[in-house]
Amino acid sequence: MKELVISKIREGTVIDHIPAGRAILVLKILGINEKTKETVSMALNVTSKKMGKKDIVKVEGLFIKEEELNKIALIAPNATINLIKDYEIEKKFKVKLPEVVRGILRCPNRMCISNSREPISSIFYVRAEGDEVFAKCHYCGRKIKDLSQYLL
Repeated sequence: MKELVISKIREGTVIDHIPAGRAILVLKILGINEKTKETVSMALNVTSKKMGKKDIVKVEGLFIKEEELNKIALIAPNATINLIKDYEIEKKFKVKLPEVVRGILRCPNRMCISNSREPISSIFYVRAEGDEVFAKCHYCGRKIKDLSQYLL
C-alpha cells in the first residue's frame, strides 16, 4: 500500500481531524488565499480510522489566534491543533467549543437588532448535540445549524 506523505513543517500550525470537505473553509477562516506568502499544505478526504474521512491543514509560519480557534471549533468541533517548533510538536490540544461567541456569526433574521445599523455586535450561545453544533442568537432567539454559512 502506498502512502501520501506531506512534509513536516519547521514552525507553524497543523490542524487535524477537520471533517471531510471543510479544510477550504478553515483556510478562509485563517485568511489564507492565493496571495498568501506562507507555505500551506492541505489534504482532503484522507482516510481516518476515527472519522472515516478527514481533512488536514498545515501552515508554515502561522500560529493560530483565539478568534480563529473559536471559528474553527464552530465548523470542526473535534479538530486537533498542533503547534510546531523546530519540526516537533510543542503543544497539542483539541479545539474547545465556546459557550458564547461575539462578532463571529451573522444572524439570519434580517429583523434582528444585530443586523441593524446599531453599534452592537452579534452574540450567540453555542451548543452541541452529538456531532451537531448549533447556535442561538442572544437578541432574537433564532437558532442556526449550518454555522459555516453564517461566519463573518
